Amino acid sequence: QVQLVESGGGLVQAGGSLRLSCAASGRTYTMGWFRQAPGKEREFVAAIRWNEGTTYYADSVKGRVTISRDNAKNTVYLQMNSLKFEDTAVYYCAAALASLWGITTASKDRAYDYWGQGTQVTVSS
Repeated sequence: QVQLVESGGGLVQAGGSLRLSCAASGRTYTMGWFRQAPGKEREFVAAIRWNEGTTYYADSVKGRVTISRDNAKNTVYLQMNSLKFEDTAVYYCAAALASLWGITTASKDRAYDYWGQGTQVTVSS
């Protein structure tokens, strides 16, 4: 069992930045971030394969978001810049016990085995 603890959400003005963190209690092979806005389905944001550091991004955030990992802390980060009102959502960290190859696979929420409790990100316009 892997527990994921997210932090770093909050209220920010449009154009601002936030960094989300997700600490994992055990070994994982792929970590991802998803988000869900009110009335919408959960959507993929970004993912990183732990061993290689290979990253994947949704087109909607590419160029504004960076996913990274800290091996020593077993923590994944999501640096979000130039935030827009439409980035407002609950952001969830997810962990897979397999290396997910390709964005087609890494962007599927059913590919992940464990989920965090979510952290709210609100962007004011």
